[in-house]
Amino acid sequence: MAKLIVFNKPFNVLSQFTDDRGRPTLADYLSAPGCRVAGRLDFDSEGLLLLTDDGRLQQQIANPQNKLWKTYLVQVEGTLDDAAIARLTQGVTLNDGPTLPANARRAHPPSLWQRDPPVRVRKTVPDSWLELSIREGRNRQVRRMTAAVGFPTLRLVRTTIGEWSLEDLLPGQYRELSVEAPAMSAKKKAPGTHSSSAKRASSKSPGSPGRRRK
Repeated sequence: MAKLIVFNKPFNVLSQFTDDRGRPTLADYLSAPGCRVAGRLDFDSEGLLLLTDDGRLQQQIANPQNKLWKTYLVQVEGTLDDAAIARLTQGVTLNDGPTLPANARRAHPPSLWQRDPPVRVRKTVPDSWLELSIREGRNRQVRRMTAAVGFPTLRLVRTTIGEWSLEDLLPGQYRELSVEAPAMSAKKKAPGTHSSSAKRASSKSPGSPGRRRK
């Protein structure tokens, strides 16, 4: 069995354990000897980040060739229209090429934790929410996609990766799972065919939401 850590990464925290510039890192919230991040989440994005101690599982999750669906809640500047949703769904052309078709729909303002610091919004400009699912992992892809259709991203929260989701985790909290590690022949199998059976080993929090480790 492999260890899988499901972590709710707070805003302005690096998806790594060290930083020579003194910025907040994962080490401020959890101790995970032998675990590596499976995929990344930008410094200024929030939400689901997975870590594992199994190299094959890490590759299965992080390798874009496996095309695991990743879902985001996105607050954008402006009122989303049908044309923008259609373009996101069909795929948009970015400076590094066209994106794959995505799942996109307007969403009601979600019941999320308060971000620290809060999102800066302009009183004269409305904002709206989008639920967007993609199968790629390009640099700052979601932000570039919404900008390409005329709606800059104000806040970005990842909620699911494949079969794993945040559930009730608050920023800075995590839970540990024991999952079946991919077989040696996993490269020959269809993407995402690892076992969905997971045993919840423990749920841990480093204290109150957002509190960094001393």
